[in-house]
This record gives sequence, C-alpha cells and structure tokens, in this order.
Amino acid sequence: MKLALIPPNTKMESNGDGASFDISGSATRTFLCLLTVADQLEQEALDVSIYGSAEGITWTPRPLLKLPQQFYRGSTKMVLDLSLRPEVKFIRARWEVSRWGRGSPLPMFVAGLELAEVPPMARETAAKSVPVATV
Repeated sequence: MKLALIPPNTKMESNGDGASFDISGSATRTFLCLLTVADQLEQEALDVSIYGSAEGITWTPRPLLKLPQQFYRGSTKMVLDLSLRPEVKFIRARWEVSRWGRGSPLPMFVAGLELAEVPPMARETAAKSVPVATV
C-alpha cells in the first residue's frame, strides 16, 4: 500500500489539510513516511503532521505523528506505527507554514509526503536467518 498524503511538488502558501485515505485494508498498519521539500524561500518553516479518524469525519485532537520542522530542501523519514490504534481507519496530513524576516510576506514551500506500508516479516525468513545452537 502506497499513499501520497501530500502529492509530490504540492505548492504550499498557506496552512492546509490533505485528502483522507482509508487504511483499514493495511496488513501491518505501519508506514514509512517520506517528506520531501523540493523548493522553499528563506526565513520560513514548514510543520507537517498526520491525524487519524475512525470514520473520516472527526479527527484526532492531537497528531498521530509530527514530522520534524523543515526550513530547507531535502528529505526526512519517519515511521508511523498504528498497530496499537485499531480504531484509526483513516489518516490525513495537515501542514502549517510560517514566514519571518524581510522579503515576500507569503511563505512558499513545494513539498510532498508519501507513505509506503512496511511489509510483514515472513516467519520462515526470520527463522532461517537466526542461528540455532544445539547442545
């Protein structure tokens, strides 16, 4: 399962919310999150968080995952583990942009947030890779 909570190269000039995605079909409920900032102005910050919902209408008051604040171009990876949150069936991203200093009064980031489900470990593979001592 792969999700683009914020499609790549999304231009962000104000705070916003991404589309919601149904994750109820996920086998592991664990996702590798990749936030990529492709472009930005100087003296500004981007905050990206992931929120959850049981029905896709009412969202958690606090984020399930808050990625590190971004100031520059580059990529950041984090893991979102929802295996202990069975009530969460939908997720979406929320971003907040801020700007300070001189220059353009509006912040501007070009970024994307993509999630890839972490596959379950095969028990046979794990068992074969662990040496067993016999006595």
